Amino acid sequence: EPTPADAVAMAGADVVLVNGLHFEGFLQRLVDTSATKATIVTLSKGVTPIAFKPEFADADAAEGAGTGGGKTVNDPHAFQSIANAKIYLKNIADAFCAADSAGCDSYKANAAAYTQKLGALEGEVTTAIQAIPEAKRVVITSHDAFGYFEHAYGLTFLAPQGISTDSEPSAADVAKLVNQVKQDKAAAIFIENITNPRLIEQIASETGIKVGGTLYSDALSPPDGPASTYIDMMHNNIEQFKGALLGS
Repeated sequence: EPTPADAVAMAGADVVLVNGLHFEGFLQRLVDTSATKATIVTLSKGVTPIAFKPEFADADAAEGAGTGGGKTVNDPHAFQSIANAKIYLKNIADAFCAADSAGCDSYKANAAAYTQKLGALEGEVTTAIQAIPEAKRVVITSHDAFGYFEHAYGLTFLAPQGISTDSEPSAADVAKLVNQVKQDKAAAIFIENITNPRLIEQIASETGIKVGGTLYSDALSPPDGPASTYIDMMHNNIEQFKGALLGS
């Protein structure tokens, strides 16, 4: 929840970077409250969005992520694909250049250096997933935040709820997932840093699947944590996948 201090900070900003794809449901209210004159830059501009799985669409729409009612609801977690992160990076550099032309060369140089780091990271993620046998590439997470990762790298994710991390799935939802887990032979189940672990623990208990480590999906860790930057977040998640799926 944004605080009064956030409104003050936004009022004095030159540029506000947002994910877009209806990820920040509170943002327009904050913009209006702060009366900021900042340029609002949508970092997912240029990304090819993917739709949420149909079973999550209505829950996601209830959170303001789309229209629901059987219509397509786009997944806002585009940053879970490193190729998309490169698009975000270009949009950031372009936004800073537009706001501060004198610093543009520096922004572009930094973006180029970071793009190289993202390229190396993408190679690491691809290699790590390829090392996991295909039969073990089915995992369960707390909510449906890894669609772009699944699409890009080949893991299959099951989730008991959609983008809403505030709502509790019904007993029928949990029972459906338990049956799906048994049918699809999921190899691991993970807790995310933004969700209540009790649901995952319940599903693990009913299916006999071990709980893996903590994944970071919508938010980073504190500075002294394992996912304090985007690259660290991706490293953490891939290490958690490898550890649980390969038993290492």
